[in-house]
Amino acid sequence: MATDRLDPAPSACQLDWLNEQGSLTLRLTTLAAGAFAVEPLAEGWQTLRDDECAVLGVPAGSEGWVREVYLLGHGRPWVFARSVAARSALQRHPFALDRLGSTSLGHLLFRDPAFSRQPIEACRYPAALLPVAVRSDGLWGRRSLFCQGPLGVLVAEVFLPALWQADATPHT
Repeated sequence: MATDRLDPAPSACQLDWLNEQGSLTLRLTTLAAGAFAVEPLAEGWQTLRDDECAVLGVPAGSEGWVREVYLLGHGRPWVFARSVAARSALQRHPFALDRLGSTSLGHLLFRDPAFSRQPIEACRYPAALLPVAVRSDGLWGRRSLFCQGPLGVLVAEVFLPALWQADATPHT
């Protein structure tokens, strides 16, 4: 990830999380000492945002499966995650995004060696795109595209203030 273009620059702790190459689910589970959960917020067919369509290589205004969840540590939202896949790709290469429930998508993506991860992009996530309960300006987010043949699953993760508080707490 090119970090020289992030302004203002994230702290060392934030940069470490933004650059995490492994499973974020696993790292969060470790930080929470096992008290980790996924809370589904919304999922279903929606018109994808233009930036999502561009990354997925589909025309603007395309429809896709959208899943939004909180990744919880000790019952508190630590990360807001939005995962999308184009309907056209899902029709050619079915993937059970609609049956995840409270299962972490990351858990599946990192266990399936057929998926390859493209480079991580990081930015300050637009507050207007966050759920009202956690809406705040200046939150760091990242996204990456996971590919399996013609199927692309774009995963965006926004790090919430409760995560930074938990990560700053001494662990025993």
